[in-house]
Amino acid sequence: MFTGIIEDVGVVTHLKKELNNLHISVQSAITSELKIDQSVAHNGVCLTVVEINDDVYTVTAIKETLDKSNLETLKINDKVNLERAMKLGDRLDGHIVQGHVDQTAVCTDIKEEKGSWVFTFNYDATLNNITIEKGSITINGTSLTVVNSKKDSFSVAIIPYTYEHTNFNTLKIGTVVNLEFDVLGKYVTKLLELNLLK
Repeated sequence: MFTGIIEDVGVVTHLKKELNNLHISVQSAITSELKIDQSVAHNGVCLTVVEINDDVYTVTAIKETLDKSNLETLKINDKVNLERAMKLGDRLDGHIVQGHVDQTAVCTDIKEEKGSWVFTFNYDATLNNITIEKGSITINGTSLTVVNSKKDSFSVAIIPYTYEHTNFNTLKIGTVVNLEFDVLGKYVTKLLELNLLK
């Protein structure tokens, strides 16, 4: 379980394809605090640490993860948003994030607004994921508030601190990002589909 508050931006140092799996090595300031078997969210994807060498650690993404996320598009020197699993008793500064990416989206617009940025994303609405105005959304592991919610698109406003301390400063129009929709919204949607809410 995560909060969507990014701890560090790591740099991809090595990628190794093995059958349907992708081994991803990341250099990060938090590596010295990691242990084998710990969970770390990478652009919002929960992965298990399998190897540690100095300030570089390695995780493995399987086919199911690669199919639903942007991890297969990673290249050497790409920046990834990182967050370790939350501790019981910590403040929940973002929102409840599971680290299970629902689908990807494409950045379609970036506007600078005199000190902040508004990013707009389009996603495949046929997968039955929804956003709501002022609701929570996780983009590349970052907990954000939805503005301008539409059936297949939405925007988020990014403050300077978030822009500087996440990989949002590397996004361009056409960049593919990971989305995790709000878990409460997913349950409500499923109940409606099953006609369990009257």
